[in-house]
Amino acid sequence: MLKEFKEFALKGNIMDMAIGVIIGGAFQKIVTSLVNDLIMPAIAIFTGKVDFSDLVLTVGNSSIKYGSFITTVVDFFIIAFSIFIAIRWIQKINDKAKENLEKSNLLKHVETDKDGKEGEETEKEPTTKVCPYCFSEIHIEATRCPHCTSVLEEEKEMVEEDN
Repeated sequence: MLKEFKEFALKGNIMDMAIGVIIGGAFQKIVTSLVNDLIMPAIAIFTGKVDFSDLVLTVGNSSIKYGSFITTVVDFFIIAFSIFIAIRWIQKINDKAKENLEKSNLLKHVETDKDGKEGEETEKEPTTKVCPYCFSEIHIEATRCPHCTSVLEEEKEMVEEDN
């Protein structure tokens, strides 16, 4: 059982998650300091020198520290917004990588047979060719270049052989 636990604990996903939790804790400390030391004092300047952490509602022997709660809520929103920005940035990078991958596989496709089963990956037959005179891209079956109006030799020879 100890061996199984060791294998479980040392798997890549568990280690990645542990590192994420540690980094998240450190990030939380930075955000807490940002809120307590910079943002809340700046807000206090605009609200008449009110220190939010000292705001307390006393009812009988109990004290409700709603100022501390407000500070924690601001903490949460800053962390949530930071994570949102990071995930959005990572998503854009992933989208660009997928787009580049799709562009590189543009000529490849998967043929399907009559049953709809996927076959082997093959390259599409070309639908264009390059004019040997002006080097423009033209349709594969063209016998005359639409750009330079040259009669294409290989096509001309094929037409003469048919006659």
